[in-house]
Amino acid sequence: MEIADLLLPRGVVPQLRVNNKKQVLQEIARRAAALTGAPERRIYEVLAERERLGSTGIGRGVAIPHGKLAELARLFGLFVRLERPIEFGAIDDQRVDLLFVLLAPAEGREHLRGLARVSRLLRDSATCQKLRGTDNADALYALLTDRSETHAA
Repeated sequence: MEIADLLLPRGVVPQLRVNNKKQVLQEIARRAAALTGAPERRIYEVLAERERLGSTGIGRGVAIPHGKLAELARLFGLFVRLERPIEFGAIDDQRVDLLFVLLAPAEGREHLRGLARVSRLLRDSATCQKLRGTDNADALYALLTDRSETHAA
């Protein structure tokens, strides 16, 4: 599985201004609804419920919010680069500024492969540094989907 299988160019948000976790989840839900056709409120509820179970902040300024929705037929990704880092309850207590959202169909285990793939990509400090170094959507998409930058699945 490649990042390009999960993420469309219009699924990259290069410079989002929010003040807190709730705002970022609301904005993600709004944008994801436009991409997936799933109801915005339902997306927000799924993401918020997952965060209540435990933060999806994996450390070093990165979070991977995710959830399953019956309305979806395939896995969808959304990448968000925040204008300013926000408190997210990450495992290392660092603020988050890079988020890769995964929304998956209710059935199946494809989301696990997607989570593993995104996690591998965003655990690479050089990749994250490059992502933080641009606020251009096309450049971010290219960095995320460049196969030479990624590790084998």
